Amino acid sequence: MDAMKNGYKLIKNFLTKEERELLTHYTRLKHRTNFDSFDMAQSDQGDTMFYGDPVTDSLLITKKDLMERETGLKLLPTYTFWRMYSYGADLKKHTDRPSCEYSVTVKISSCGVKWPIFMAGAEMELEDGDAVIYKGCDLEHWREEFKGDWHSQVFIHYVNKNGPHREWFKDKRVMLGTLKQ
Repeated sequence: MDAMKNGYKLIKNFLTKEERELLTHYTRLKHRTNFDSFDMAQSDQGDTMFYGDPVTDSLLITKKDLMERETGLKLLPTYTFWRMYSYGADLKKHTDRPSCEYSVTVKISSCGVKWPIFMAGAEMELEDGDAVIYKGCDLEHWREEFKGDWHSQVFIHYVNKNGPHREWFKDKRVMLGTLKQ
């Protein structure tokens, strides 16, 4: 795959200004009104998280053509996952499951505290709206402990239409925008 010679690729301005503004307000409002979608494993305070959110799954659909141009492949959308990280959060070194064959981590916005992501040891700092496309099943990725107040991130996942993980289309859901069946 020549488009991503190291297994990852930085994309500046993956989100438009309008998409950034909409998603920043949306994720901050959802975080403030969240009473039950927390992950206590990555932060003592519990990070807000949503799988298959209709708004972010809509982003999955609208960014598919861009992803195909960037990867040089025909792709099938699988799912999105967005998270509002809080102070003390981290992301343990890992690889992803089969429905994350081609993934995108997108920085929506943050309180301004820098929080780089590491891809196979390479440190990358994303500005608001920037993204890293990466081979999620193959490439180890992680983040160190977050020292800021909030950091809004969306993860967008696809599989190669002609690849070994194509059965994960829609993450085996009946339709996008719904919880996993």
